[in-house]
Amino acid sequence: MEVVILDSGYKSYDFEKELFEKNGITLKIHPEYKGDPEEKKNFAKNADGILVRHTIIDEVFLSGMNKLKALVRYGVGYDNVDVEACSKYGVKAANVQGYANHSVSDHALGLMFNCIRGMWDTRSQLYSGFGSPPVSDIFELNDKILGIIGIGRIGSVFCRKTSHFFSEVLACDPYKPDSHFRELSAGKVVLNELLEVSDVISIHCNLTDETRHLINSSGFRLMKKRPVIINTSRGEVICEKALLEALNSGRIHSAGIDVFENEPVTEKQAELVIHPRIICTGHYAWYSDKSSVELQRRAALNMLNLLQGNQVEDALN
Repeated sequence: MEVVILDSGYKSYDFEKELFEKNGITLKIHPEYKGDPEEKKNFAKNADGILVRHTIIDEVFLSGMNKLKALVRYGVGYDNVDVEACSKYGVKAANVQGYANHSVSDHALGLMFNCIRGMWDTRSQLYSGFGSPPVSDIFELNDKILGIIGIGRIGSVFCRKTSHFFSEVLACDPYKPDSHFRELSAGKVVLNELLEVSDVISIHCNLTDETRHLINSSGFRLMKKRPVIINTSRGEVICEKALLEALNSGRIHSAGIDVFENEPVTEKQAELVIHPRIICTGHYAWYSDKSSVELQRRAALNMLNLLQGNQVEDALN
């Protein structure tokens, strides 16, 4: 059997190599993270299993596979994988769930504190405004309301970490039972109410057709408290054009963003990413010294188990 890692870029693949070789499986690693989709499709045409990061796996891609049995995405999100098409072609699909609960929630915390303390451009303040706050609307959290959109694994960890900072925590997630909200001591609200009353809004939902541009111009108009917006989920959950308008108009206090509609960012997004009230990081909230190792280890184990006909907890179909 043959397993192909289609989107390279991790520092080492020693664990994958040892695991697959030990089980009589040949491992091929494509040399590029990006690259031509057709060339990648040809590179993987004889694979029994494919490990993927960003390459789009759809019906067109799958139709060119000769003997593909399993597909595993490195990561939690799988918006680049057509799960229905995988099922149609008899391909078992899985991701890696819950590996970065602490790293992503820690990163969201970091973005949040940087925003509420006005730490978007500390070097300029150090030299030109020493002893004075960069803006007048730096605020404290103890009397504020936190709104969390999506309380799955990461959102729940973020909720537990932040609940003592705020006077109240509200959450919106139509797929979680009331008991889950009670366990987190979070008030259950619909999205519009959360947008209207929250002072800080942190987004932790998956990207689906339902959540694409979930926060748009209409959503920003509902925000009465000039909230801080934090997004460590998927860039497309927020309409970037509407986000820029909200920043320019002062409808929101500021934003901390790790994910973007187009990645890597381009000159077309420059006005947003250099805005004086935004702090941007380059989609690395998932990373820590522990989480990166766990991601690769579990992805490889999921692949081996799928090829051996075993069930995996992270199965998508």
